[in-house]
Amino acid sequence: MQEVIKKRAIELLSDGTVTRVLGWKKGEFAYDVTPAVFETAEEIERDFVYDDFTAANVSKYLMKETAKAEGKVLAFLKPCDTYSFNQLVTEHKINREKTYLIGIPCEGKADVNKIKAAGAEGIVGIRAEGDNFVVETLYGDVTAAKKDVMAERCLSCKSKKHTAYDELIGEDGEVIPDCGRFDLVEKLEGMTSAERFEFWRGELSRCIRCNACRNVCPACTCEQCVFDNPNSGIAQKAAADTFEEKMFHIIRAYHVAGRCTDCGECSRVCPEQIPLHLLNRKFIKDMNELYGEYQAGEEEGVVSPLTSYTFDDCEPGVVHERGAE
Repeated sequence: MQEVIKKRAIELLSDGTVTRVLGWKKGEFAYDVTPAVFETAEEIERDFVYDDFTAANVSKYLMKETAKAEGKVLAFLKPCDTYSFNQLVTEHKINREKTYLIGIPCEGKADVNKIKAAGAEGIVGIRAEGDNFVVETLYGDVTAAKKDVMAERCLSCKSKKHTAYDELIGEDGEVIPDCGRFDLVEKLEGMTSAERFEFWRGELSRCIRCNACRNVCPACTCEQCVFDNPNSGIAQKAAADTFEEKMFHIIRAYHVAGRCTDCGECSRVCPEQIPLHLLNRKFIKDMNELYGEYQAGEEEGVVSPLTSYTFDDCEPGVVHERGAE
């Protein structure tokens, strides 16, 4: 698949359809794959990669790229990425006319933290062999089954269907209605309020305020974040108490409510492995139950039920009663 993608990227770059290509390149380690912009065929041949570790959602990078004056940018989008792309177009953050999209298939990405937990410390290389990864480490090779080290968000993938593209590579998939993505949310809902509070207190207490979740989130697009205000007393610093530990993440979750596509990038990049996506999934689940089924980014131009009032909207008393449970 990687060679097919590279070949198509070079063709579109060479015939002038696009002036640059947004994809991924490897970093220092085999699993350290990051988004990158390529401007020449030579760069693509040398550095472009698409493998089990190209998990990053590149849609947010198109905000900056489409703001440039020159030409179109080619972007390769996995199914989950296209939801974020549609949402950003709906919010007028991406200029659709300056993009050329190619939808690419995805059968799930690997989580290096799970690979390390399987006993692979001191990783120097990783290669795929059938249904397994052979991990070369300083202490010898370790074999891990792909299904056992798949990223958590991929285990409950909501859709293999692309919602936006100009062309596809491979066959398009389908929406997965019984993906189980709300199973952990329901487990939390089954706890007492004290148990839920203790769960989130324990998780959020590890936050180091690195802002990785905010910076990577396709729904966090404010030019000036409220948490960057130097007069706020909380700008760019680690939490001073338990209140501040929770405040940042709760406010951020409310800011993206109704716009979060559940791409899971927040949890993926968290260095403390805090399951931040569960906050967003709780909001998504509640909106589905209170306002009817809604998936952000499923269709360009459709706005969240939280920003479109109707006479059938849920009454405040019902929301209050649910919150008190």
